[in-house]
Amino acid sequence: MSIHVTLRYDDPRAALDFLTGTLGLTAGMVATGDDGAVAHAELFWGDTAVMIGARAGDPRFDTGRAVLYLTTDTPDALCDKAVGAGAELVQELTDQDYGSREFAVADPEGNVWCFGTYVPTAPAADTAP
Repeated sequence: MSIHVTLRYDDPRAALDFLTGTLGLTAGMVATGDDGAVAHAELFWGDTAVMIGARAGDPRFDTGRAVLYLTTDTPDALCDKAVGAGAELVQELTDQDYGSREFAVADPEGNVWCFGTYVPTAPAADTAP
């Protein structure tokens, strides 16, 4: 089983460009409409995916901004790259009490992308729901 986050954007093309060019996610499948606008895109960070699409005017799905956490072994270098590419830093590089070194940036539509060294660990199979 997996969890895959989906984000809706007013301008999914700009989001796609920012997430790949500035933050280093890798584009997978990108579906466009007849007008060339991005209708759906799958972006990868390692073996995990984030899906993005256009806001469609449905308040059940167009819920606003999100905060995402992505793991990295190189937060310092990634922070330098993201800020150097123009990302808005919303949390400086920080050493957390729980052992993570992390930072956060905002994408052009206000979603917060946190990057850190803390890796969540799933519970043993006999304790999972």
